[in-house]
Amino acid sequence: MAKNGLGISVYEAAIERIKIVFDSFEKVYVSFSGGKDSSVMLHLVADEARKRGRRIGCLFVDLEAQYKYTVDHVIKMYGAYEDVIDPYWICLPIALRNAVSVFEPKWECWDIEKKTIWVRDYPEKCISDVNFFHFFRRGMEFEDFVPKFGDWYSEGKKTACFVGIRSDESLNRYRTIANKKKEKYKNFGWTTKIHGTSVYNAYPIYDWRTRDIWIYNSKLKAEYNHLYDVMQQAGLSIHQQRICQPYGDDQRKGLWLYQVIEPDTWSKVLARVNGANSGSNFVKYPGNGSGQIKITKPENHTWESFSNMLIETMPDKIKEHYQTKIHVFLNWYEKRGWVDSEGLRTVSRIIPDENTGSKESKDIPSWKRICKMLLRNDYWAKTLSFAQTKDGFFYKRYMERVKRDRDKRKLEILRKAGRGWI
Repeated sequence: MAKNGLGISVYEAAIERIKIVFDSFEKVYVSFSGGKDSSVMLHLVADEARKRGRRIGCLFVDLEAQYKYTVDHVIKMYGAYEDVIDPYWICLPIALRNAVSVFEPKWECWDIEKKTIWVRDYPEKCISDVNFFHFFRRGMEFEDFVPKFGDWYSEGKKTACFVGIRSDESLNRYRTIANKKKEKYKNFGWTTKIHGTSVYNAYPIYDWRTRDIWIYNSKLKAEYNHLYDVMQQAGLSIHQQRICQPYGDDQRKGLWLYQVIEPDTWSKVLARVNGANSGSNFVKYPGNGSGQIKITKPENHTWESFSNMLIETMPDKIKEHYQTKIHVFLNWYEKRGWVDSEGLRTVSRIIPDENTGSKESKDIPSWKRICKMLLRNDYWAKTLSFAQTKDGFFYKRYMERVKRDRDKRKLEILRKAGRGWI
């Protein structure tokens, strides 16, 4: 999609958008991570709040195993704008993705039962009481907590949440902005209604590039997270520098930075997060260790038998999870078929072991794709074109139903063809 200029700078456009939000909403708050984009977002919004004599909320979800640089930066930002912000520093037991361990695919930050091995203690004036929010439950997903916080904060009033994301940063973030089906506020493309709430997300800096962030910091002498300086010294370009919980599917490749930047923090992370050490050693390389790019199978194995072997090495609960994902994947193609690399449409109960075309296609099913998903420890099966699913009562019921279907399918295949599957 082509970009259309507005005839003004991205800085001027952001200021105008922020003014529109303040004019239109009773309550506003900033979703703050301590990263470069959300820091600029907080600067811009807090400046406007001061001009108007208004107070704003500031949400920071502390993930416990974070860089000390980030924690120090958050403290500075909260102090700099204490005259206009109502701080919400969240230190609650929230479930987070752990892509470096098949035995602990999720870990719980601020787990009170593991307080003796926490990476650090509670900061001052944080929210750590699990009963503070009526909607909170232990082990709640981060993606579930954030919109529920917005609904709680709004108190039923017209509310906007400023989010510092940029469309240039990733395809998913571009799609968040460019999605034409989303509900927007007065047709402003840089807004999105949070489903089931009275809250709108606003993205005033969606059209900024990475260089614009650093131009802003330089010209206005703005406070920023100095972790980026150290990342620069470690050899990362400005486009590679990301601050987020580093154990996710995409973020895990930056785990090695902990050892270089904050060895004291890293030593505590090793004891706290299952698989952190092996993850830092292997995820930066292609091959079976990370499931990235080129993978290989053992001799005398097909991709299907290799997938079965990998499944059998997993803990029962994780095995069940992956079996269900694979069942849904196989069932989808069994009913709809697929177009192979030669352009021929195929409908079959049995998918090919490997795509023999010139390149691997996400539109062609194969056991090699399944095997790559397992080697990547891709919990949500994004390799198989699944989307992340929220945990909860209805999801658990769905998983139980799929398990029944899977067991029925397995028996049917064994009876008819004498051929087993996972």
